[in-house]
Amino acid sequence: MGYKKVAIPKQSDEEETTTALLFSQDHQNINNNRSSYTTITQQNPLSPSSSSQGANSSSSSSSSSLMTSYDPENGSHPPTNGSASVNIDNSNHHQQQQQQTVVIPETAHQISTDSWLQCGFVLTTGINSAYVLGYSGAIMVPLGWIPAVLGLLAATGISLYANSLVAKLHEYGGKRHIRYRDLAGFIYGPKAYSLTWALQYINLFMINTGFIILAGSSIKATYVLFRDDDVLKLPYCIIISGFVCALFAIGIPHLSALRIWLGVSTFFGLIYIIIAIALSLKDGINSPPRDYTVPSERGKIFTTIGAAANLVFAFNTGMLPEIQATVRKPVVGNMMKALYFQFTVGVVPMYAIVFIGYWAYGNKTSSYLLTNVHGPVWLKALANISTFLQTVIALHIFASPMYEYLDTRFGITGSALNPKNLGFRVLIRGGYLALNTFVSALLPFLGDFMSLTGAISTFPLTFILANHMYYRAKKNKLSTAMKIWLWINIVFFSCMAIASFIAALRLIATDSKEYHVFADV
Repeated sequence: MGYKKVAIPKQSDEEETTTALLFSQDHQNINNNRSSYTTITQQNPLSPSSSSQGANSSSSSSSSSLMTSYDPENGSHPPTNGSASVNIDNSNHHQQQQQQTVVIPETAHQISTDSWLQCGFVLTTGINSAYVLGYSGAIMVPLGWIPAVLGLLAATGISLYANSLVAKLHEYGGKRHIRYRDLAGFIYGPKAYSLTWALQYINLFMINTGFIILAGSSIKATYVLFRDDDVLKLPYCIIISGFVCALFAIGIPHLSALRIWLGVSTFFGLIYIIIAIALSLKDGINSPPRDYTVPSERGKIFTTIGAAANLVFAFNTGMLPEIQATVRKPVVGNMMKALYFQFTVGVVPMYAIVFIGYWAYGNKTSSYLLTNVHGPVWLKALANISTFLQTVIALHIFASPMYEYLDTRFGITGSALNPKNLGFRVLIRGGYLALNTFVSALLPFLGDFMSLTGAISTFPLTFILANHMYYRAKKNKLSTAMKIWLWINIVFFSCMAIASFIAALRLIATDSKEYHVFADV
C-alpha cells in the first residue's frame, strides 16, 4: 500500500502547515471498509514534530514520495535544499499527530457528475419547497409590509453573498472539500470538524422535522375538505408522512440519483404555488380591506426576532459543499452559476406567493397558506396533494448528508438493489426518519421550528462560519476594508443567533402551554 504525503501551507497562518496524507487509489480496504481516507493534520512547521519523518520516509515503499510545500493560490514553490526531513522523537510526533489529525473518508456516493443546472434545480427545490406556504404567516405577519419586504430583499442579497464565500472555498488548499465539516476541519482542525458536523446535523434534522410536519398538515388539510368528523388527527397524518418519506429514502440511494425526480418536484411545486396564488388573488379581490397591523399577543419583540431568523432560514440549506460536490468541473464556476440561478429565477415563485398571500389575508394569514384559501374543493385537494408529494422529494435532499455519512461509514456501495444495501437503507434510514417523525408529532409547531433552526444552525453555518472561514483562509490577501466587513458580519450574526435562540425557545414554550404535546393543531 502506497501513499503520498503532501505538505500544504495554511493561507491563514504563516506559522502553520497543513499536512495531507493521501492514500493511493489502489488502497481499497481500510478497517474492513471499501472507502479510502484522507488524513488532514495541522502542525507548526517550526516545531520538531512538524518534520517529515525522514528516517521512516526513506525506508518506506517506492510508491511513497515527499512533495515540497506550495501556495495553492499562486502555485509558488518555496526553495528546498533537497533534505526531506530530520530525525525526531517518533513517540512525541505520534502523540501530536493523534491530537491534531482529522480522518476524512472518501464518499460512497457519486460526485462530480451533475450539471450546474441540475444543481440549480436542487437549490431551487429547497427554496420553493412547501415551506413557502408558511412564510406569509411566519415572516410577513410578525414584521408587517415594509420591514418584511426590506428584510426579504436583504436576506436574499446577504444569503447569496455568504453562500458564494463557501462555494469559492470548495477547492481551497488544492483539494475538494465535499462536506461542510471537511472544509471546516481543513481550515480549523479536528474540533471544528466535529462542531460543524454537530451543527449541520441539528440543522438538517430540524429542517426535515419541519418537512414532515408540512407533509402531515397537507394530508390533514385534504382530509377536512371531504370529512368534518375530526377522526384523522394531525399526529396520525404525520406518521403517514414519515412512512412515505422512508419509502422514498429507501428507493433513492443518493442525491445525484434524484435526476428526474427534481423535475417531478418542480412540477408539483408549481401546482401548489400557482393554485395558492390564484385563489389568494381571488380572495383578496373579493374581500373587504384587511388588517395589516402586527399582532402582539405572543410578545412583539420575540415574534419579530423569530421572524428575522425565518428570513435567513428561507434562503439557505446549510449543506452547500455537499450539493457542490455533485457538480462537474469547474466546480467553483458551475456552483456560482447554480447560485445565481437560485437567487434570481428561483426566488420569483417564493416572492410571489409570500407577498400575495399576505396581501390577501393580512394578519390573519396562517402558517399554512392553503388553510386560508377559498375555492373548488378539487382544486384545493390537488394543491394539498401536490404539497405532500413535493415535500417527500425535498426532504430527501436535506437528509442526504446524513445518508451519505451512514453509507460511507458502513461501506454501502454498489447496486442500490443489492439485498445488503437495501436492507441497510430500510433499517438505518427508516430508523432515522422514525425519530424525525416522532419529534414532528410531539411538537408540531412549524413556525417556531423554523425560528429555532435559523437560530442554532442556519446563522452559525451560513453566516458566522462562512465569513470567518473566508477570513481565515484569505486573510493574507484581503484588504483592510474587506477584513472589517467580514468581522462586522461575524459579530452581527453572532448576536442575531443568540437573540433568535432565546426568542424561539420562548415561542415554543408559549405554544407548548397552549396546545400540549402531540397536538392536533
